[in-house]
Amino acid sequence: MSKAVLLTDFGPPEVLKLGDVEIGDPGPTQIRLATRFAGVGPTDLAIRSGRLRNVFPAAEGAVLGFEAAGVVDAVGSAVTDVSTGDEVAVFLPGIGGYAELALADYWVRKPSSVDWDAAAALPASGEAAVRVLNLLQMAPGETLLLLGGTGSIGTIATQLAVARGVRVVAAVRPDDFAVAENLGAIPVEYGEHLADAVRSAIGRVDAVMDAALASDLGTAAELAGGPQRVITLTNPSAEQFGATLSGPIPAKIPAALTEAMTQLADGKVILRHRTVWPLADAAEVHAQLEAGTLRSKAVLAI
Repeated sequence: MSKAVLLTDFGPPEVLKLGDVEIGDPGPTQIRLATRFAGVGPTDLAIRSGRLRNVFPAAEGAVLGFEAAGVVDAVGSAVTDVSTGDEVAVFLPGIGGYAELALADYWVRKPSSVDWDAAAALPASGEAAVRVLNLLQMAPGETLLLLGGTGSIGTIATQLAVARGVRVVAAVRPDDFAVAENLGAIPVEYGEHLADAVRSAIGRVDAVMDAALASDLGTAAELAGGPQRVITLTNPSAEQFGATLSGPIPAKIPAALTEAMTQLADGKVILRHRTVWPLADAAEVHAQLEAGTLRSKAVLAI
């Protein structure tokens, strides 16, 4: 049995309870991870609340967590690139990171220069940032509006986009303006006057990446001249606006993880500031993230 934080129902953070879960042997192409740290992301909160129940098949007893880092505990018969004892970061599209053990289909080696908490904070955010930038086909000289520009995904996406020669407009809180500027973005205030703020700062934009918990896709589509290049990671109402709700693309996950980890190890990407919490405090972490009292990236120590 593995100690884990279980989703006992959809609802407020209190539905997360510490318990035990059975983790079996890895399948032929899987590894089993002895988890050291697990990242907490905005999609975890959306799943737990029930906001994504129609698009994400989490059920009672599920273990949340899309990203983790630890030591390989066992490998499947067809796995040849890692062995028991290797240090890795894993991306878990089917969730499962808030636990002592996790089965993973996608992983990347953890370089010695990358701290454990950083390795755990990277996979889901890094994969999403790389994926959406590639789907938007951002070209040098184009302008990207990034909703949630200083969040975990936005921090990585801003740096990757700027490195590709893309101009980034980051919609953030006023107290995050300096952070956005340090990442290379043009900050604008996110809120009811977003359209005016963007037009005043830059005019129109070519594409929109939505990595915010609460997004205005109607305004995003208006600013981009239509919804064709508006991609959200968290808004299940995307179809109503003609926008795209994007999820992981299995065949492209390994390359995205490798790109993100390489950029992190080489110092070309920095991550959002992290706060480490005990696994047992997962519900409190969710509560503080939702209330806005925790502004850093949360990582659970297992």
